[in-house]
Amino acid sequence: MIEKYLNDQQDAAAVEKVYTRLVDLLTTGEEILYIAVQKKPLVNLFPDCIALTNKRVLFFTPANLGLSIKFIDFVWKDIVDVYTKEEIIGAVFTVKTVNGAEMGVDYLPKVQARKLYQYSQERKEAEREARRLRELEEKRAESGSVNIDNPGHVAIQPPVPAPVAPAPEPILVPEPVKEEPVAKPDELTEKLKKLKMLFDNSLISQEEYNQKKLELLKDL
Repeated sequence: MIEKYLNDQQDAAAVEKVYTRLVDLLTTGEEILYIAVQKKPLVNLFPDCIALTNKRVLFFTPANLGLSIKFIDFVWKDIVDVYTKEEIIGAVFTVKTVNGAEMGVDYLPKVQARKLYQYSQERKEAEREARRLRELEEKRAESGSVNIDNPGHVAIQPPVPAPVAPAPEPILVPEPVKEEPVAKPDELTEKLKKLKMLFDNSLISQEEYNQKKLELLKDL
């Protein structure tokens, strides 16, 4: 079952562990497109993995000395950008979401990072096309029905306006109890940016960066 995900020298044991977990997460009509496995230069006992499906991107991180595995996923419509960065040893693959969050894995074999980028671009293009078609359908629905009076003549019938209901009598309600202000929606983005700055300045390792990011995003 996993042989088709081993064409680019992926670690078979890591792919099998991710695949076993992934098949339980698939939704109706969801298919696995590609699985990439991290390959660290020295010790590679518990590599991170990335799985692409036709609906989302999933990042898998081993925990408890490999006895369990955590994951975080992003649907394609929420991903605004994907990019790779090839380094001396391996490459980094990163996705960026609409709310500014970023998630990435380093030390990926370069051929696997390129495949991730290729599949991601294809899915993003498919998502853009689906969104364009949805917008066209919405515009057609708003323009009203089309009546054909005679051959060669098409009449557009505007939508019938809905009847306007009389304004209801004003209802006096007690002043609502003020609630404690909730956290601003951009607090998560700020934390992620600070975390990324620490990583870019080599103040924390890739493993610490991924772990902290998982902790910040697990409540989304």
